[in-house]
Amino acid sequence: MLIDSHCHLDFPDFSERLPAVLAAAEAAGVGRMVTISTHVERYERYRAIAEANAAVFCTVGTHPHQAAAEPDVPVERIVALSEHPRCIAIGEAGLDFFYDHSPRDVQERVFRTHIAAARETRLPLVIHARDADQDMIRILREEMSKGAYSAVLHCFSSGPELARVGVELGFYLSFSGILTFRKSEDLREIARNTPRERLLVETDAPFLAPVPHRGRVNEPAYVADTARVLASTIGVTPEEIARITTDNFYRLFAKAALIDRPKQAAVA
Repeated sequence: MLIDSHCHLDFPDFSERLPAVLAAAEAAGVGRMVTISTHVERYERYRAIAEANAAVFCTVGTHPHQAAAEPDVPVERIVALSEHPRCIAIGEAGLDFFYDHSPRDVQERVFRTHIAAARETRLPLVIHARDADQDMIRILREEMSKGAYSAVLHCFSSGPELARVGVELGFYLSFSGILTFRKSEDLREIARNTPRERLLVETDAPFLAPVPHRGRVNEPAYVADTARVLASTIGVTPEEIARITTDNFYRLFAKAALIDRPKQAAVA
């Protein structure tokens, strides 16, 4: 089984065809998906999708693009919403200095709030990082000094230093369709140097469709194409990468493991 650890099933691209998208994912061997929050105020949408579909989990959080729209959501509210059994992580939250849709100081403040929520709930934090490597490293290290928390650097497309620091802090790196692009050899080298026990795969659907689907709306079924490239990149079979990334998913997202793998979760 493969798991799409990051997609956006609430986006308009899927509003009229979500059953078909989920069926295509199942046919491609994608057994679980996590639909990711971009607005705390829209949490009911994510929760409803997860409640209606056994293959889907959800998260709660504010994307850095939306930080200016949701600058003051308290830790307590994020924590309370995360208590739903289908909500397995905090985020996505982080820094995006490429688009700068929200002021950078507001992005940082909102990001630190989400780290605090992840620390309190002991749920993993889904981190968005773009063109902000040094600030991201600074914040991650400062916050870790206040108390441990777990995280995944989603849709990893940053530099090797952030990858190295993330692994040192105990985080996971999730690779998207960008890994399959012809010009992504630097990213494939980062994947080769990432410990196998820290690898995840995702689509970030509806964005970033992998080869051979570039130019189309991305969807969870296509995570299989990214997984095949990741397998080739690190020198394992597609079956082995499915096992590696699925085991890693349940190790990081322990709340999902309590539902899907209760016996293994109890032992862990």
